[in-house]
Amino acid sequence: MIRTLKRVLGTSHRALVTTFAASVLATLAGPAQAQNPFSVAVRVDDAIVTNFEIDQRARFLEVLNAQGDLRQQAMEALVNERLQEGAALAVGAEASPEEIEEGLTEFAARANLGPEQFLRQMASQGIAPETVRDFVANGITWRNVVRARFGDRAQVTPEEVDRAMELGTILGGGIEVSLAEIIIPVTPENQANLVSELLRLRSQIAGSTETFSEAARRFSAAPTRENGGLTGWRALNELPEGLRDMFTTMGVGQVTEPVPLGGGQAYALFQFRGQREVEAPELPVTAIDYVSIAIPGGRSPTALAEAERLRNAVDTCNDFNGVIPGGFQRQSVAPSALPEDVALALRALDDREMSTSVTRNGGTVLLALMLCDRERAEPEQGIDAVRQQLIGQRLEAYATGYLEELRAEARIIYEN
Repeated sequence: MIRTLKRVLGTSHRALVTTFAASVLATLAGPAQAQNPFSVAVRVDDAIVTNFEIDQRARFLEVLNAQGDLRQQAMEALVNERLQEGAALAVGAEASPEEIEEGLTEFAARANLGPEQFLRQMASQGIAPETVRDFVANGITWRNVVRARFGDRAQVTPEEVDRAMELGTILGGGIEVSLAEIIIPVTPENQANLVSELLRLRSQIAGSTETFSEAARRFSAAPTRENGGLTGWRALNELPEGLRDMFTTMGVGQVTEPVPLGGGQAYALFQFRGQREVEAPELPVTAIDYVSIAIPGGRSPTALAEAERLRNAVDTCNDFNGVIPGGFQRQSVAPSALPEDVALALRALDDREMSTSVTRNGGTVLLALMLCDRERAEPEQGIDAVRQQLIGQRLEAYATGYLEELRAEARIIYEN
């Protein structure tokens, strides 16, 4: 019955469906409602948030490698989304089915998966497809609301763009970070204990750069192990989004929890080594041109020797056509579309350098990667990118203030 109502009413009426479902369950459950996962956890004006929704969102946040009190974060996010849904209904800004599918496809691509593959992977972790779709839909809906209400006010002048370019004040564009990394591919031999072993290692090396570098030399599969795990200075906006957000709040010497890469193909520990501002932002990278070669054997000596042989046989990426015709894949994709482990491996390379840190198929296949080129925006495109970043920052400020206003005016009752 609940599924039928959702299909008839549509995504924008999710709050109404959930309210109705909870009312029916409350009537049927009677005194046992407190033990029912669909019992009401929070009332937000005429809408509700159920314990089931909170549990699902918390589990999803855990898979996304969020840190902290995930249940509390999930509950507050869902409260905010009920308020945002009401604001969207008022201005007709609900996410369309087409927008949701496009957003889901983009979100799944970050894990190098198609949308249906991604939903199946989430389901294997106990996360319902509706939880993922709601997460994507709510983000799009709120973006639509903010643009509808504040789009005109968020515009910037050419003088503001010029000043931002001169001062290098754009988030990420004028900031570089120094990191050290330990990357361990998942294999059949280590998959059962890898995360717990990395947590134990983290407790031993956190706070000490020397100890972290020594561990990187001993354990890391990344080429940076030769340099104690150091990746060098990199623009903050070149890092995958989830890691970028993580590093903006870390202090020097702090070490992350184990971070899954490539949909769980590898795990990494990162140590924050420092941050600096540059005088002016570089033109943004619009595409990464790279070659990938699948070599059987994982990180075995034979497979690594084959990768080295191929590297020595070419001077440029074009040379692979004559060395292994049809035996490699060349792609030019936006940085945001790269799987995290591939993005991290390529980030550490200069043109025509090769990485052997990435594996696939449970560590049985080595994915050798060569960076061909980082394609940057033309000057006019760079200026437009800065303009859009400024507008985005301004919209974010408006969105924060508007959400605070909605919360102040709402009747929010926490049931437990």
